[in-house]
Amino acid sequence: MNSSTDRSGHPAIDPKEHSHPMTTAAELQRLTDDMMACVRTLKAALGDSAAVRRIVNDVERISNGIDRLDIDLQELGQVNAAVRPQPVQMIQISDADYDLDFWRDVDHEGVGTQTLACGKPSK
Repeated sequence: MNSSTDRSGHPAIDPKEHSHPMTTAAELQRLTDDMMACVRTLKAALGDSAAVRRIVNDVERISNGIDRLDIDLQELGQVNAAVRPQPVQMIQISDADYDLDFWRDVDHEGVGTQTLACGKPSK
């Protein structure tokens, strides 16, 4: 076995090259299928003992978990495709002072309505 293959002779997986979740799930399923083939070989060699049945059960549980992961990734992909954020539109706000009449009937938070006397709010 060299550094470019795994124990089963398959090409080694480089996480930097395979970062897409769907690809990873497919690779996990392939590895689980390979593991199940190894367990069948083990079962043929050792017979149907309680220990072998536990190993088969564990591999089936892992395989089911990967199937559920694959379903979740597909649903998540559909949600992400449907919910795309809209680009933010910037609105220019002037730095010029507002006309005091603009604030005439506005309640000041916690103080109440402002009364203008000589163009300035009273306190």
